[in-house]
Formats: sequence, structure tokens, C-alpha cells
Amino acid sequence: MKIIKHSYGADLNWVEPFAKQFDGKVEGNFIIIPEESQAGIRYFLDCGDGIVAYYLDVEYKKNFHLIQKNDSHDFVGFYYNLTDGEVTVSGDEFMYDVGRWQYNLAVIDGALESIYDVKTGSKTFALCIFIKKNRLEEFTKKNNIVFENIDQIVDSKKNTMIRFDRMSDETFHLLDDLRKLKPGGPIFNLNLVGTVHMLISNYLKKLASKRIIIQTVNKSDLANIINCQMYLIQNIKEPFPSIKLMANKANMSESKFKNLFRKITGKTPSIFFMDNKLLLSKDLLEKKQLSITQISDQLNFTNNSYFASKFKEHFGMTPKSYLKQL
Repeated sequence: MKIIKHSYGADLNWVEPFAKQFDGKVEGNFIIIPEESQAGIRYFLDCGDGIVAYYLDVEYKKNFHLIQKNDSHDFVGFYYNLTDGEVTVSGDEFMYDVGRWQYNLAVIDGALESIYDVKTGSKTFALCIFIKKNRLEEFTKKNNIVFENIDQIVDSKKNTMIRFDRMSDETFHLLDDLRKLKPGGPIFNLNLVGTVHMLISNYLKKLASKRIIIQTVNKSDLANIINCQMYLIQNIKEPFPSIKLMANKANMSESKFKNLFRKITGKTPSIFFMDNKLLLSKDLLEKKQLSITQISDQLNFTNNSYFASKFKEHFGMTPKSYLKQL
């Protein structure tokens, strides 16, 4: 196991020391790590306004034990983590499994130490956003987010921010769209900055409206709902399974299942399923390997007309128009 002791921050002072800990180097905005340790991309960008973005799309070739002890405590880290593999993050008073199907969003105060353990073979796609605490209040005002007591929330003497949550479906697809772009250059940077601002804004709106609900849900129930989300995604090409079947899989009554699924995802099971089916259809259209009819059949839409109407309802144009736009 390789042990890494490092720091993050809402400036770029941490980048060079971080690269050296991995026996790596910095080239432009890329952190280059030896291939015997990992394969993939680590990219950082100063987004201005006291915000730094750190983008990872890597596969680990060794077990890593990363100890994060920040030199500066003047920031909050937003960690959007879609890892497939075995990963835990822990501190003095918490320990969580993280990744796409676990807790995939963490908001951790820069004042806190944390340990990130990742197993060989794990594939991490993550976007870490570091924002200075004194900029959070300005950010809420700039984006018209009505937030009571924001000054106390960002005051380390009165409050230490730490939350583990599940990202919304919209957030997941924002990250998925970003992942389709090749890192580096002005176009990627523009998209990265835009994604960063949208993610921070979305989360603060969610926090301001008190819709952070994961901590209020029984862990067993949460795990069962996440397993149902996984099941729906894995069977996305099939017709929607019945609520009765899904409730049985979750070991809940139908009413409890529907209420809890909506509470955690913000959507009904059928809407969650259809939205993800339509996003897959969009990806298939972009690849230009299948016709509209073939995509409609492959994804088990009733017919082409139904597929076209649902696609237009979701994206504002028909599949045919979208292909022309491509």
C-alpha cells in the first residue's frame, strides 16, 4: 500500500507538493503520475472567484492510503465521486463508503483531516471543487440564493461543514457530459468552469431549501433504495418493472418505497427510469451507429412516435432534429 500525505486548497499551492508525493510532476494543468501507480488524467484549474477545480478520471494500479491534512483551513471542499471499486473516506468521527452507488457527494470543511483508502483496480471519476469560505456568502448573493445565517455556516468558529449525500440525477448527467470532453484547452476549461458554478449553485439551493435528506434516512432503507436505482440503470433497456416488484426488492411496502424513492432521488421511480432511458438514447444518437428506429426498439419504446414525443418533451426537440443539429 502506498501512503500519500497531502493538502488541498482554494489556491494552487497544493499542486506541486501533491504531484511529488506521487513521484509525479506538473505539466501545464495536468498532474502526471507514473503509470505503475495509476492510469488516467488528473487536471486542475483556477476558476477565479476563490474557486479551484480538480478533475480526476483514473484507474489505480496500487492500494492507496491518502491522508489529507490541509495547510489552509479557509475553504470548503465539494467532492463529487463516481468511483467504481472499493473506496472509503474517514475522519475522527465518520467513515463512509464512497462511489457511484454509495455516498457520491461529500462536502467537507478544509479544517478537517480525512483519510481516503482506495483499492487496486478501482476506477475513479471525480470532480473536486475547493471554494474559499468567505466567497460562499458572495456566491449565494450573486446567484440569488436566499440562505439564512450563511455567515454563521461559513464561520469555522461556529460551524464545521461536513455532509455526505447522494448527488441528484441532474448533477450526475452534468458530470457525465463533462466527461465526454477531452481535458485541456479553452473549450474544456469553459465547460469545466460552467459545470463548477452550476454544481455549487445547485447544492447551495438544495441546502438553503433544507432538502438535504440523506442524514434523516435509515441506512438500511437508503442502501435498499440505492440498490433499486442500480437495478433500474442495469435494466434501462427493458420496460419499466412494476412498483410491486421494486418494493419487494427494497423490502418495503409500495407506499413506503414510492415515498422514500422520491425523497432520496427527487423523482418518482418511473420518471427516474424514463429520464435515464432518454439520456441513454441521446448518447446513442450522438454515436451515430444506430438509426432512430433501432434505438427506439433497443430501448423498448412502444413505437417511434412515442419515443419522439418523450424525447421532445425532455430535450425540447425530436430525435430527428437532434441528429440534424449534430
